[in-house]
Amino acid sequence: MLFIPFKPLLAGGDPVDLIWLALGSAALAEFAAHARPGAIVLDLQHGLWDRHSLEAAVGMAGRHVPVIARCAANTPHHIGQALDSGASSVLVPLVETADEALRAVMAGRYPPAGVRSAGGVRPLLAGIEAMLEAGGHVAVGVMIETVQGVENIEAIAAVPGIDYLFIGTGDLALSRGTNDPEVLERDCRRVFEAAQQRGMPCGIYTGTMGAARDAFGKGYKLAVCASDADVAKAGFMQATQGVRA
Repeated sequence: MLFIPFKPLLAGGDPVDLIWLALGSAALAEFAAHARPGAIVLDLQHGLWDRHSLEAAVGMAGRHVPVIARCAANTPHHIGQALDSGASSVLVPLVETADEALRAVMAGRYPPAGVRSAGGVRPLLAGIEAMLEAGGHVAVGVMIETVQGVENIEAIAAVPGIDYLFIGTGDLALSRGTNDPEVLERDCRRVFEAAQQRGMPCGIYTGTMGAARDAFGKGYKLAVCASDADVAKAGFMQATQGVRA
């Protein structure tokens, strides 16, 4: 196995804390892995990752913790490229319908279960049989982050092959057109309950340690306890303000 698999964590009884990385630094990915979170997420949609930095980050961090690649788009090209890095899971953004969810699942599986193209440098290091075996351990997650996704969540959750749901709270607030916590909480609970009815783990973007702990208390399986951008920004601000004080 070229990576530490993510699926066993989804099946386990403990919550999974995530560190979210967007700055495109393989060195920071190694630092994050050294902190031993449940897993790290490399944000290929909004982050600064290119193909080389992605491969380097997975090579460094994937030996210590599972790596989730939040791909740039729900296409076979973007999903396949994310998984070719050796990531143990792909997280597909902006899924709004059952058909889109099925496309994500198909793109994450090799034939005959799906349409993922065989190849990539890292998957083929140990040969084709090892590539196919590793492909069978990939976890496919879909992000629910629009009003349409919430409205279709029961149909999305029923799609075979989805391993977990993940709520993108920032885009969901934009889509809903409000930051009203009661409104957003209703949306999040509907997604959470749809996952529960299917016996499926549900995650949520939180962003801080305290918010992640609150999410775990509500029953969410996955939550983000820190992001590289926020940690760096807060650390620099604390240092400059502290020295001036």
